[in-house]
Amino acid sequence: MVKFDITKLAKFLPTVEKPVYKQSLNKKLAWTGLVLIVYFLMSSQLFGNVYGVSPDISSQFKSIQMLFGSEFGTLMTVGIGPLVNASIILQLLVGSKIINWDQSDPDDKKKYEVTQKVLSIAFCFLMSFAFVIGGAVPPVNNALPTILLVVLQLGMGGLIVMFLDEIVSKYGVGSGISLFIAAGVIKTIFIGLFSPCIAGSVAGCVLFSSGNPPIGHVWSVLLYITNSEFGQIIIPLLPIITTLVVFFIIIFAQGIAIEIPLAFSAVRGFGRRWELKLFYTSNIPVILTAAMLSMITLVGGMAARPTLSDPNMKCGFMGCIETTQNGDQPVSGLVYYLSAPRNLLMDAITGIFTSKDLVRALTYLTFMVTVCVVFSVFWISTSGMDAESIANQLIDSGMQIPGYRRDPKIIKGVLNRYIPPLAVLGGASIGLLASFADFTGALGTGTGILLTVTIIYQFYEQLKNERTDEAHPIVRKILEG
Repeated sequence: MVKFDITKLAKFLPTVEKPVYKQSLNKKLAWTGLVLIVYFLMSSQLFGNVYGVSPDISSQFKSIQMLFGSEFGTLMTVGIGPLVNASIILQLLVGSKIINWDQSDPDDKKKYEVTQKVLSIAFCFLMSFAFVIGGAVPPVNNALPTILLVVLQLGMGGLIVMFLDEIVSKYGVGSGISLFIAAGVIKTIFIGLFSPCIAGSVAGCVLFSSGNPPIGHVWSVLLYITNSEFGQIIIPLLPIITTLVVFFIIIFAQGIAIEIPLAFSAVRGFGRRWELKLFYTSNIPVILTAAMLSMITLVGGMAARPTLSDPNMKCGFMGCIETTQNGDQPVSGLVYYLSAPRNLLMDAITGIFTSKDLVRALTYLTFMVTVCVVFSVFWISTSGMDAESIANQLIDSGMQIPGYRRDPKIIKGVLNRYIPPLAVLGGASIGLLASFADFTGALGTGTGILLTVTIIYQFYEQLKNERTDEAHPIVRKILEG
């Protein structure tokens, strides 16, 4: 049997060459900023508009856009989806030893990188096709040439995102995946705070007036103050307050960690402390959970058909969805109970909270916490983050835990006291925080805020490890406190 060497495909795959010399921090920040500008241009209707796409894009897929850092109907429609899907699938296959590749082996590492790129390219066009056929990005007509043209444009947009991710990884700071997620959420929060346009306008940006409140909550607060409607200020003010509260809670939780002392077995007196953070699996559980919820929403929307009694109501085996001025809203079934009740806190304050809302909130909360815990435990066991794998890595790197023999089984026993409980507690905490942010109506959704804060925190930690002597004085002052 002849085995195919996938690394032979490397010469046919377009790639961004690695820098020939180490980039200064200023250049890294410049490249990162340039990529960010390209991202915003591609996700704008002015520069990134896709020919042949209908303007009637459903709002029920907003969660997918938040997760993938995308903007439906533009070249950023698939966003980082292909990269995330390819990375997760390959990580699970390699981590669970279904594909037996050793990342420390240069040949296996090359296979991993080439396979990941091939999968990412395939997902660019598969996801584009799924979005078009599934109705997430409907074409102006159902003619085959139009469908193929739209799929081709969306797929090419995905390829550009792949190259932008490579540029950031090799020449910038962090990764393009994290950068685009954070940028998308921050853009959503910024619009939710400061946009003077009214909602639901088909004629572009129509400025607000007394009878038509703006999207931006800051403008709404000023409008109510101007009109002396002080009792209404709580409506736009509450999401602003809860967004800030959620931000500070997540930042505080990021600092919770258990420190394990490590020492070099060959050199006495030298060692370090290894932090096991509360969010041990980082934001992976909430990404996977949000992806699952997005797929449920997508399948539920694809299965729903208009009813004879009400043309604005679509029903299917996963529940019913009603078309309103605020977009498509789930009203019953699985798609309803597994969607976040975004105005729960406001409904409770205004007294329109019902028993149905309570059941929906408890169902959503239970699902988020449970599935985040399951994915957290599953991830450490399949990605080499379990106690046994970490113990072997410590032994191979010549380190040990002071006071214990340099034996993988003993070190595994020590780590087992912390890693499994942290996986469960961290997964539950992430699910709880994301649900709390959703219930309070925080801008950017709970998952979006959680991802953004963890990404910014990681970005800050990485910048602190860079050489700051060549950086701009303002950047140096921020990093050095």
